[in-house]
Amino acid sequence: QVHLVESGGGLVQAGGSLRLSCAASGRTFSNYAAGWFRQPPGKEREFVAAINWRGNSIYNTDSVKGRFTISRDNAKNTVYLQMNSLKPEDTAVYYCAAGSRVSVTIGDYAYWGQGTQVTVSS
Repeated sequence: QVHLVESGGGLVQAGGSLRLSCAASGRTFSNYAAGWFRQPPGKEREFVAAINWRGNSIYNTDSVKGRFTISRDNAKNTVYLQMNSLKPEDTAVYYCAAGSRVSVTIGDYAYWGQGTQVTVSS
């Protein structure tokens, strides 16, 4: 089992920045790929970014390219999502996930955090 806990969400004005953290415990986190997903109000959960176990293979959805950066520190068992130039449409609950391979697909991730709310005001 891998237990994931997100933090760093909050309320920010458009154009601002937030850094989300996802702290892992349990099985060796460095063996797993990690991803960030989000669920906007009234919509389905969607892929945001993913990173492989080594940290040298990264995927981002088009809407966040150039604004969001995923990274990881395996020594700290933590994955980060740096979010810059935030827009109101980035408002969502953000979830961290861990899986056996880097993927954009929700079903490929076996472990999920509880989510953290990000609200961007215009």
